Amino acid sequence: MTQSLSLKNIKKIDKSKMLDLLLDFPLQLKVAQDLAKKADILFEKREFKKIVFAGLGGSAIGADLVRSYLYFESQIPITVIREYELPRYADNSALVFVSSYSGNTEEVLSVYHQAKERGCNIVAISSGGKLQEYAKNDKVSFIQIPQGLPPRCALGYLSVLPLCLLAKLGLIKELSTSINQAASLLEELRRNINPGIGQKDNIAKYIAAKLLNKFTVIYSGSIHFDVAAMRLRGQLNENSKALASSHLFPEMNHNEIVGWQNPKILFKNFVVVMLRDQNMHPRVAKRMDITCEMLKKEGVSFVEIWSRGEDLLSRIFSLIYIGDFISYYLAILYGIDPTPVDRVTYLKEQLKNSP
Repeated sequence: MTQSLSLKNIKKIDKSKMLDLLLDFPLQLKVAQDLAKKADILFEKREFKKIVFAGLGGSAIGADLVRSYLYFESQIPITVIREYELPRYADNSALVFVSSYSGNTEEVLSVYHQAKERGCNIVAISSGGKLQEYAKNDKVSFIQIPQGLPPRCALGYLSVLPLCLLAKLGLIKELSTSINQAASLLEELRRNINPGIGQKDNIAKYIAAKLLNKFTVIYSGSIHFDVAAMRLRGQLNENSKALASSHLFPEMNHNEIVGWQNPKILFKNFVVVMLRDQNMHPRVAKRMDITCEMLKKEGVSFVEIWSRGEDLLSRIFSLIYIGDFISYYLAILYGIDPTPVDRVTYLKEQLKNSP
């Protein structure tokens, strides 16, 4: 049975208080700046030839935001890896960020040891765990972020902190103005999408209702906003306990668009979410328009989410923040506590007992 989005019902279902974390999220951007200012970097500034981020799940999406945001800004290639193995090109000319919120993610720890063996310059970020222990013993630069959060709720720390550190190392321009603008925009946006605002005036509640009992397909542009599409997919998975898929323009127009022909019997159960930005490449915007017309002819329903703000960082964060609330409200509509991820926990327990 579909649940209501009343404050009373939200409090009843959200036993782990995910809502408090969502409402506090804008503050993370400011706290992350302070952590970066206090951070001790234990290697000299130098001309790095590549930047590599290692992380999984909620600990990797922050790296994707950095990569997306710096698409044109960085003169150094930025790679995000979600694997046990460090690529061969990551040598002593590489700056390697290893991020694990818990500090115990086995894939990240594997990469950490490889980076150490190769003489990479390492910045380790976690709330504690084995990663903190290893970094301390190895005299590796380590920044501790606040504990007690689900990893996916630490995005502000895991994105803004690396951005500030890159600026501190002289690899990108100083970003305090952009970060403060993004935090202010999220505070303003929060007033319009919090539970006290009804569905008619609350885009997050409105779209969550559209996604209920549907399969969600998310599309965005590939430059700057792919992280928003990935984030929404992941949040629907973890918060709403719902399957979803995502793809990017213009690549989507060279393959997946053809797939929107069969099986037609399923199309009534699909909803397409278009993540849009006024400053997207004009040809990408045109492709989205034409694609929406084609989907309409197939009887596919779709919704659009437009970014907010002037600054690029604000616009990226606005799409992410709206998406986070959508996934939260969808969980409530399903009658599910958004926070627990029992299947991830089960999988990790099984891995512990495997060689």
